Order: sequence, then structure tokens, then C-alpha cells
Amino acid sequence: MRVLGIDPGLTRCGVGVVDVEPNRTARLVDVVVLRSPADLDTPRRLARIADGIEAIIEEHRPQAVALERVFARSDVSTIMGTAQISGVAMLIAARRALPVALHTPSEVKAAITGYGRADKAQVGAMVARILGLDAVPKPADAADALALAICHAWRTGGVAGAAVLDAAVASTDAAPTLTPAQRVWLAAERSAAVSGAARRLKE
Repeated sequence: MRVLGIDPGLTRCGVGVVDVEPNRTARLVDVVVLRSPADLDTPRRLARIADGIEAIIEEHRPQAVALERVFARSDVSTIMGTAQISGVAMLIAARRALPVALHTPSEVKAAITGYGRADKAQVGAMVARILGLDAVPKPADAADALALAICHAWRTGGVAGAAVLDAAVASTDAAPTLTPAQRVWLAAERSAAVSGAARRLKE
């Protein structure tokens, strides 16, 4: 499975592409940080990032796109830039009929490190280890984009991915193949599913 991970940002947008095999081993295909100068107006900055994303999609032909889910921060300008680039990326993916998944930072951290509150250094170190790299991708936006792509690939498409992991855990032969991080992720998936069901019952 080839996944394009995007860590959205208006000044710096991390974009990483990984190939993940059925046994969950991952290989780096490409990673880049797209930039737009602050002295340009917003429409042109968006266009510059969009051009970069489109070029990477055209070159590498991913099967899915994974984006960081926008969440509230104290810096409103950061939220706006992140949301704008997220919208641009989703539009580009939709026009190519590529499935898009949104993952929160804590979900990605849990999938990659086994701990939902890991810091950027820990995430970067695990990304390098998973991909067999000699050094952590720099800047952090690059490592975050790769982490998003790996997280999504390990999930193999949300609900379907959870079903695959459930089947693996149910089999005594297959269960040992799950890494500690994947076990934590599975537990989080199950918890999210239960929470979602509970919310629906209350509505």
C-alpha cells in the first residue's frame, strides 16, 4: 500500500510517501517539505503548496492520503493556515478519487511509538527506525508527514484495518506478529468504536 502523508501548514507543509507491505514493514519512497514565503498573499501561497502536492501525487501515484486533523491551538493564524492547506489537499485528493483519512496527533503518536503523548523527538526516532533510515528526517514536518503515512497504512483503512488487526489478535499464530505500538493502536481503535456507539445511543 502506498500512502501520501501530509502535515499541513502554510509556511511549511510536510509531505511524505511510504510503501507498506502486508507484513507492515515500511519503506521510504519520498519526503519533502513544501514552503511558501510569508511575503506572498494567501492565494498565491496556497497555490504554491497545491502545485507541490499535485506534483508529488503525479510522480508517486499514492493509493491513499493521510492528513493531520486540525485541532484548536492558541495561535489562530496557525489554525487558519493549517485548515486552508488541509482543504487544498483534500480537494486535490478528491479530484483524483483518492481516499482521505484524518488522524489526530495523539492517534499518530500511539500508532508509531505506542504512547499517545510522545514528543516530536520520540516520533522522529521511531519513524527513522521503522523506515530503516540512518537519521531522523528533518525538519520535524517531514518526520510528521511520514508518521501520518505509516499510521494510516498500519490501520489499512480505518474500520477495515481494525478488523484485520482483530483477526490477527484472535489467532494465536498471528497475534505475536503485532508490535507493541500496533497493540496500543488496536486498543485505541476499540475504545473509539465503543465511545462512538455510546454517543449515538445518547443522541
